Amino acid sequence: MTTAARLPRPAIILAGAATMMSLGMGMRQSLGLFLPPMTHSIALTAADFTLAVAVQNITWGLCQAPVGAFADRHGMRLAMMAGGVLYIIGMLAMLVAQGPVMLAVSGAFIGMALACTASSLAMTASARAVPAEKRSQILGLVGACSSVGTLVIAPIVQEILARWHWHVGVLFFIVLAAAMIPAAFMAGAVDRMPPPAERRATMGEVIGSALTSRPFLVMATAYFVCGLQLIFLTTHLPNYLAICGQSPMLGASALATIGGVNIFGSWFAGWLGARFPKYILLGLLYVSRSVVITLYFITPPTPASTIAFAAAMGMLWLGVIPLVSGYVAELFGTRYMATILGLSFVVHQLGSVIGAWGGGLIFDAFHSYDYAWRFGVTMGVIAGVAQITLGGPVLPGIGRRPRPALVGG
Repeated sequence: MTTAARLPRPAIILAGAATMMSLGMGMRQSLGLFLPPMTHSIALTAADFTLAVAVQNITWGLCQAPVGAFADRHGMRLAMMAGGVLYIIGMLAMLVAQGPVMLAVSGAFIGMALACTASSLAMTASARAVPAEKRSQILGLVGACSSVGTLVIAPIVQEILARWHWHVGVLFFIVLAAAMIPAAFMAGAVDRMPPPAERRATMGEVIGSALTSRPFLVMATAYFVCGLQLIFLTTHLPNYLAICGQSPMLGASALATIGGVNIFGSWFAGWLGARFPKYILLGLLYVSRSVVITLYFITPPTPASTIAFAAAMGMLWLGVIPLVSGYVAELFGTRYMATILGLSFVVHQLGSVIGAWGGGLIFDAFHSYDYAWRFGVTMGVIAGVAQITLGGPVLPGIGRRPRPALVGG
């Protein structure tokens, strides 16, 4: 048997990565549907629930770089399969929660699980499985497939919550988390692919290269707003619609619409990323999100306006993932891609904490989300303009380029 014959087929790796990320992100983006029943069932406040979501996101952010470093050095399969197990533990903790402490513990385990199974490792596995000239389109395609989770999971879990106790919804999530483990095994076949032709480097060199690259620092800082806007919406949109007198099913339908349209939106972002500068596309995406959010929140929501809003946001939702992942690969190669994506993701998750917990605190204080969405819109415009004007390649004699030892792949 030849060496080529023993190599895993890229299609298996890509299918596993897309399935794993679809399940993990689909559950994560549907957790906001549990806010109304859990706050009524176990006497939580909105801030209590969103604190658990904030713990999830900050844990995810803090764990992402170490998990990425572990996967880069010791293989991705073990890290990703461990993530499925951690997801199950997190959902079991949510199942037995009777107050904010155990709910926060659940959030911590889910955060660790997402560091092992969500965008950073899934996109790194996908990028290593294909040639560089196909990378942007493939990342967009995997990101598009991953959106199927939100499209399918959100309406199913809302139907479960409407008919039965919220415990049944959590049990459903435990089954989905268990299904992530075989998908992670498939994606982990990337460990058998030939390593990128890049010089071995110490972790200090990897981090130093990223932290002295202006394009990376600008991109990572703007990534803060991505976390802030998206987690605010997934966590608080169902509750916002409920206090506006809309059907609970509308929130689930909106999340499903976001996931469905994002199937095309992520693929389209990857297609554009192969043809236009990724840093400009990222900036336009952040500004566009802010415009769409403003148009929706300045008037009372209706079913029609909510679905239209969800469709527009779906075009702009996870398209950031193939663009950020592709730009990191352009700047630094794929050998340490998981580590470097992890560094940027810390900033992203700080934004997620502000979006989730900050939104809950604002709602509890003012009984309105007005100040929250206005803050998110303002930050989005600032981030978008900064990304476009400052996030491009470093010109000769200005700033510093990534170290050539890490470029390639």
